[in-house]
Amino acid sequence: MAVGRIGKPRNKPVAGARSVMEHGRAKMSKLRAVHKRKKVSVPRTVEKVAEYKEKEINGEKNGGKRMVLLKKKQRYYPTEDRPKRLPSNKRPKSERKPRVRGAIKPGNVLILLAGNNKGKRVVYLKQLDSGLLLVTGPYKYNRVPLRRVDQAYVIATSTRLDISKVDIPETLNDKFFKKIKLNKRNIKKKSEDLFGSQKETYQVSEERKEAQNVVDGQLLPIVDSEPFLKEYLGCRFSLSSKQYPHLMKF
Repeated sequence: MAVGRIGKPRNKPVAGARSVMEHGRAKMSKLRAVHKRKKVSVPRTVEKVAEYKEKEINGEKNGGKRMVLLKKKQRYYPTEDRPKRLPSNKRPKSERKPRVRGAIKPGNVLILLAGNNKGKRVVYLKQLDSGLLLVTGPYKYNRVPLRRVDQAYVIATSTRLDISKVDIPETLNDKFFKKIKLNKRNIKKKSEDLFGSQKETYQVSEERKEAQNVVDGQLLPIVDSEPFLKEYLGCRFSLSSKQYPHLMKF
């Protein structure tokens, strides 16, 4: 009801039902007599923007003047209608760091499900900028070095170590694990190896060995202080008959 109006409202709720009104929208529109009122329209003034400008042309046979476009037309038109990306404050999905599952926390023991070390148990250290998990064996117990793992290929267990005092070097990032390409040009082939009988093999760098010793040197005393944890990390995970992983508690 308008401010300052005296009288009862045109519509009221039905007796016994507060949320149901007596008249619908069509009936109320007729009672208001909106169709009988005069519509006052304000003429819209649109300023015309000049599209061409006059330019003087030198030369006797060139006419002296020419109309030139102020804004050049685009020369390329797409053949398909592609939706334009709307402006947003969110970063694209490729730049966003994926979240880690709630069951995976620093110090948790994880079971690897893929790769050369599948079935082995490792210790989770931290998440890298790419979203991958940084894990280690330790190498002494299960021969698993420092490596990156996708969280989709691990099972989180309830076993957790206190690694709050473990100092993880800042050099352990995605750049540290970048694949090294072997340069064939710098390798001199011997006379007996003309047909490529000897394959090029990857050699572990001293930098990786040093980083492995730094991290494992801090983890080994923590693992040794827990009973049966050394044997637990060294044992592979496997399933036998009538064992169902969805019914297990890890």
